[in-house]
Amino acid sequence: MKRKGSPTEADRALARAKEAWERELVEPATARRPLRRERFTTHGGIEVPALATPLDVPELSGAGEAPAQAEGYQARLGFPGQYPFTRGVQPTMYRGRLWTMRMFAGFGTPKDTNERFHYLLAEGQTGLSTAFDFPTLMGYDSDSPRALGEVGMCGVAVDTLRDMEALFDGIPLDAVTTSMTINGPAIVLLAFYIALADARGIPRDRIGGTVQNDCLKEFIAQHAWVVPPRPAMRLVTDMIEFCTAEVPRWNTVSISGYHIREAGSTAAQELAFTLADGLEYVKWAVERGLDVDAFAPRLSFFFDVHNDFFEEIAKFRAARRLWARLMRERFGAKDPRSLMLRTHAQTAGVSLTAQQPYNNIARVALQAMAAVLGGTQSLHTNSLDEVYALPTEESVQVALRTQQIVAEESGVANTIDPLGGSYFVEWLTDRLEREAMEYIDRIDDYGGMVDAIERGYPQREVASSAYRLQQEIERGERNVVGVNAYESEAEPDIPTLRIDEVKQRGQIDALRRLKAERDGAAVERALGAVRAACRGSDNLMPPLIAAARAYCTEQELCDVFRQTFGEHSDRPEF
Repeated sequence: MKRKGSPTEADRALARAKEAWERELVEPATARRPLRRERFTTHGGIEVPALATPLDVPELSGAGEAPAQAEGYQARLGFPGQYPFTRGVQPTMYRGRLWTMRMFAGFGTPKDTNERFHYLLAEGQTGLSTAFDFPTLMGYDSDSPRALGEVGMCGVAVDTLRDMEALFDGIPLDAVTTSMTINGPAIVLLAFYIALADARGIPRDRIGGTVQNDCLKEFIAQHAWVVPPRPAMRLVTDMIEFCTAEVPRWNTVSISGYHIREAGSTAAQELAFTLADGLEYVKWAVERGLDVDAFAPRLSFFFDVHNDFFEEIAKFRAARRLWARLMRERFGAKDPRSLMLRTHAQTAGVSLTAQQPYNNIARVALQAMAAVLGGTQSLHTNSLDEVYALPTEESVQVALRTQQIVAEESGVANTIDPLGGSYFVEWLTDRLEREAMEYIDRIDDYGGMVDAIERGYPQREVASSAYRLQQEIERGERNVVGVNAYESEAEPDIPTLRIDEVKQRGQIDALRRLKAERDGAAVERALGAVRAACRGSDNLMPPLIAAARAYCTEQELCDVFRQTFGEHSDRPEF
């Protein structure tokens, strides 16, 4: 029997591993970026360790009685910044740098959103996240009959490079990272952004950011597509190939589970389908001839953070471990950065309620805490009024302050993975990993995610889960405060943001003036070059950037895609 105070060989092995981690990862990381403060303490003045392990609780030591148990700790948890990344992707995590507070913003005209961007940066936001209106998401211009009544309503309208110029007026593209939530037309919006950087004389290797560009989750959940799955995958692969060579700081795909969860999936389904989508993008890029370690470090992820506090924390931890193992085993990735699942997170929009909307502040705070305890790299916190309209400046400020309170006042950023080693959290992490792997195995049986989507498998699974959850709420088996429990008859009275329809007319008039002023012959040549690239095998990014400079519109370019690649309709399911 192990005596108190007498370390076992397992303890000594774990201690040696921790010393190696500190020497090989932590010391170089802190040399590059010093810690945020010299000492991290509780409110009561207790100094907090950088990372707690079984060695810190010898009476409950998970290192156990035998070396094999120390090996199990190493294989399942390990150390931050080290395979399998269960405890975080960076050696110092938030002790070295807090997560990026990246509030989603976009409404009205590019000028309106530019003003909101400047406001958010002045309020302490550390990165930009752009919401586009529905016509832009679907690849239609503001003057299209399909855009009537929607211009600038759920995001910013961007039709041409001229709009991109106004959207980022006064914002240094080489100093601020930009995230763009765009999927089907992602390749066009990225071409606009690169053309803007070129025009400003900013080298392409100096601009950084993310374009969502996750076409597969559109077919599963959000349904904002431009072309069918296989040509959509060609567009994504072209972007990966181009940015790997030309725009190395750009995250070419933000593989999104957020919309899958918002559509009604379980946490395990969100985890599984998101990673399966990621594996499909990697497979297509490798089949294109790209070295996995050349592009995989620039893949990122985007997860929902829902109400079940511990399930969400476990989901992030399981995602990192599972992705690292799959990338190593399936694709032979060797660069540690290729194995890191870096993720943005957003609190659950679907959890917000119109009833008693101030309750949403509490929901968002708990979800934000779960995201941080789960180890996210950046975070958007929803505003209390988003169930009614786009958020007001005041509600956005409350949402941003929620993150800042978590960061500066709660103490959770003082130590790495503070729930690591919790019996319940580790059990739940393992359970979610197993359930997710079962789904991934089924998708493999279909031949991969594209084949599974074409046969409707993930769509059916998500729809079934959404139906099940709604039935539980309606039967009173699951309570939603203010909706089917603790209800109030009082009508909420909160200010909401209204988009003036005059803004829509202004956007349309500006687009029509641009079309009249631009060089029509240059536009036709540029569209012809894009059409030729679509019909062949050349990478589409160079002709699209040239088309952006000629002020071709988003719809003109997306229409070339639709005409060349065809259009997509949902598979009917009964």
